Amino acid sequence: MHRQAYLFLVIATLCWGGNAVAGKLAIGHISPMMLTFWRWFFAVVIIFAISLKDLRRDWPVIRGNIPVLGFLGIVGYVVFNAVLYTAVTYTSAINVTVEQTLIPVLIFILNFALFRTKVSWLQIVGFSLTAIGSLLTAAHGDFATLVTLTVNFGDAIMIIAIAAYALYTIALRWRPPISWKSLMAVPALFAFVFSIPLAGWEYSSGGMIWPDMTGWMVALYTAVFASLVAQVLYIRGVTDIGANRAGLFINLVPVFGTLLSVMLLGEQLQLFHVIALVLALGGIAIAERGKPALI
Repeated sequence: MHRQAYLFLVIATLCWGGNAVAGKLAIGHISPMMLTFWRWFFAVVIIFAISLKDLRRDWPVIRGNIPVLGFLGIVGYVVFNAVLYTAVTYTSAINVTVEQTLIPVLIFILNFALFRTKVSWLQIVGFSLTAIGSLLTAAHGDFATLVTLTVNFGDAIMIIAIAAYALYTIALRWRPPISWKSLMAVPALFAFVFSIPLAGWEYSSGGMIWPDMTGWMVALYTAVFASLVAQVLYIRGVTDIGANRAGLFINLVPVFGTLLSVMLLGEQLQLFHVIALVLALGGIAIAERGKPALI
């Protein structure tokens, strides 16, 4: 049993469940790229304050793995979150969280295509249920909208965020042998640097909103919980049980995100949301039960 890994992954997904809610709460209080910028500014300040000793010790290894660490920071931290915060300005926080259940499906497909990772038929069934639930949410309960390509813009661009985080998870297999503090600090620094031109673009386009008190609180939440706490625990989970199985726990994000959206945002829970959540949880249970013995 990997109870500690399971606990880490549940806490991580709880923090991420609140991330879409935070993005929704940010509307009118801080713009998406400014939120991304300040999120990683605060995260960098915090993680560097506690990791200087580790960074000095790990520097020889870090220097030889800059491309991998830069990829983790830019794709997994900035692209994913910048797109997510943009998506919630066009669609509901519930939709955004439920659609993230496609991440494990894409992880599975990429792992199989690139590394021929062993999978079982039960895992395929579990991933398929997850995909159906996510597509049901994107279609707002009407699959006919997928055929006519009338999916909401926010739901559509979440595909970019989903792909980014799947690639980030896959890339964790090449993480260098450094401490978890260094593994957080260096990608976070890349994320902060890469968020600067995004904030500049938002300013030049006239869409920048400087944070008010609510905006600052949202930025701090995303920096501490959605960035540092969740990322560290997710990395630990991937290390202990592998990317395929750890990726399944991302299906808990919509569960927590939906509950928080209803409680904090007053969003309406639709029947198709409930069905999608049941499919997501069923996918976790089936795929985890059907994992190959060597995983």
